[in-house]
Amino acid sequence: MRHRYVALLVMLVVGGPARAELLELKVLHREPYENGRSFGAVGAYEKIVGIARYALDPQHPKNAAIVDLNLAPTNHAGRVEFAADVFILAPKDLSQGNGAIFYDVNNRGNKLALGMFNTPPDNPFLMLRGYTIVWSGWIGELLPGGGRLLLQPPVAQENGKPVRGLVRFEMSTDKPVPSMPLSRRDHHGSYRPTSEGLAKATLTRRRHVDDPPTVVPPRLWELKVQPMIEVKEGVPGTLPEVRLELVGGFEPGVLYELTCECEGSLVQGTGLAAVRDLVSFLRYDVSRRNPLQRADAKPPFDRALAFGVSQSGRFLRHFLWQGFNEDENGQIVFDGLMPHVAGGGLGFFNHRFAQPTRHNGQHEDHTYPCDMPPFAYGSYDSRDEAGGDAILAPYAKSAKQPKVIHTQSAAEYWHRSGSLVHTDPTGSRDIPIPATVRIYAFGGTQHGPAAEPVKPGLGQNLANPADYRPFLRALLDALDAWVRTGKEPPPSFYPRIDADTLVSRERCAGLFPKLPGVKFPEVIQQPALPHYAFWPADKGFVAVPPWAPMIKVVRVLVPRCDQDGNDVGTLNLPDVAVPLATYTGWNLRRAEVGAADQLANLLGSYLPFPRTKEERLKTGDPRISIEECYGTFEKYRKRYAEACERLVAGRYLLPEDAQRLIDGRDKVRPLFAR
Repeated sequence: MRHRYVALLVMLVVGGPARAELLELKVLHREPYENGRSFGAVGAYEKIVGIARYALDPQHPKNAAIVDLNLAPTNHAGRVEFAADVFILAPKDLSQGNGAIFYDVNNRGNKLALGMFNTPPDNPFLMLRGYTIVWSGWIGELLPGGGRLLLQPPVAQENGKPVRGLVRFEMSTDKPVPSMPLSRRDHHGSYRPTSEGLAKATLTRRRHVDDPPTVVPPRLWELKVQPMIEVKEGVPGTLPEVRLELVGGFEPGVLYELTCECEGSLVQGTGLAAVRDLVSFLRYDVSRRNPLQRADAKPPFDRALAFGVSQSGRFLRHFLWQGFNEDENGQIVFDGLMPHVAGGGLGFFNHRFAQPTRHNGQHEDHTYPCDMPPFAYGSYDSRDEAGGDAILAPYAKSAKQPKVIHTQSAAEYWHRSGSLVHTDPTGSRDIPIPATVRIYAFGGTQHGPAAEPVKPGLGQNLANPADYRPFLRALLDALDAWVRTGKEPPPSFYPRIDADTLVSRERCAGLFPKLPGVKFPEVIQQPALPHYAFWPADKGFVAVPPWAPMIKVVRVLVPRCDQDGNDVGTLNLPDVAVPLATYTGWNLRRAEVGAADQLANLLGSYLPFPRTKEERLKTGDPRISIEECYGTFEKYRKRYAEACERLVAGRYLLPEDAQRLIDGRDKVRPLFAR
């Protein structure tokens, strides 16, 4: 009997209740990936599609940060249940993998990591490295379809009815349209207005965020709630699409805002716990419930890394700040994290009536609670690297503090308050960076590389095609080695106040060359901290209206430019270090798309150099011509190759990527032809 009791106890501990936060990972499909293609020594991969079902204890200290979790319905055991889509690419033989989970935080439901690392098409980088790549749903407002990964979160209730509250929806468009979703973005749902809320709803319009709003008469607009989309597989959507129809249509560039009472606030903070608990389950659960078990019964993973682009990078910063990198059993979730192009932001991720896909732009979505403190990973006090009001504050006294590699483009300094990651909020001094953090700023790049610099688009100038993805591959290798062996990554590389490479917008304007037909920005995204932002702060409630007086404005800075307008003090690609053009992190909106001369959201500019001295003199371009600077293509290519070699020596660029870049230079040879 005693032996039976011990066996039963072991089965319970290993197989189920000890991991009750993830009730089940139900596999819907398990099939060869890319028809069984072999990826070097790792071999074939398989695709696993499923649904994760969770149950959270509202009383557990590790769940205390989830806003309104105590208002969610509970099951018979007092747990809050919810579900999310799961998508995994794993080596068919896990013993041939590298022992690491690579979790890609989806961006608005979309999987981005393969496009960020597996480039060019003949370079399946993540598979050749042997990562097990994991995605899962974490956003409750998405609509099903298009391969989007969904979270099905619980709905907060009071007295048996869905919570009600005032909600603000801002809409803007770049072209005339007759109607728009309240979410501003397609494929997103919105909270349902109540009958009383609809009767008292207010719609306003204004041309710029600081303009006083003008009320749009109710007779000119109508709300229409769309039917819920039927889902045959995967978790269903939670919110419907709600569209606003406007007589005469929406004018490009104008900011429209609908404020009304809604019901059914999602407990969106469960999305943070969903990521925590799925990754913890996959790396620690050794029962048969885990589909990623090796045939030899050894633990399949010894580490987990996370990557997130833009919104998803902000998610990782928010995830760290609110303490979700330790699971309910006190185990570390991610050993290393790579927030990419997140700038200084967090997100509207864990609030009552949260709208997680909102961001803060200089023009649109400016007043949502995204660019909010803490901005930096460590405190502003050099005596305390990760204490106080800092992203890593929850881990200041923990031996489980994760490694962080923060990467950002030049656009983040203009559009996403990127300087606040490494300065104090007043922009008056550099701050210490924790020993477990590295920061890399990619000079002369935009938020996402343009495939080709084409026009017309949103901006007045050609979009910036500088491709920073080779840097990401080298830095992911560095992050993994840092976690796995303790080998230090290359030194941080970002512009600094004390080096005079991080300056005000006004100072940069005075340094930027006066190019014919090019306007320099007179605006910049600068987070304003409104008095209404959080009430009370620990509950995550967001009040309205958005134009309430501001109590504090922080100051952001930008990289200083050289005589050609290219960034200095930044980690520069060979294309920017040995330039044939001026590459910027800013672009301005064209008059045709409205809000002329405001920042073209997240875009940079590509401003080609004059080819010859004759062309330079004819156009009045102050920059030196390609002909005068380099002479022949062979001399240019030699300098380009030397720039690649320096980056390889610094471990910022992989040798194979350096060779690809050098080999690709033949495409610019025609610029040197007379």
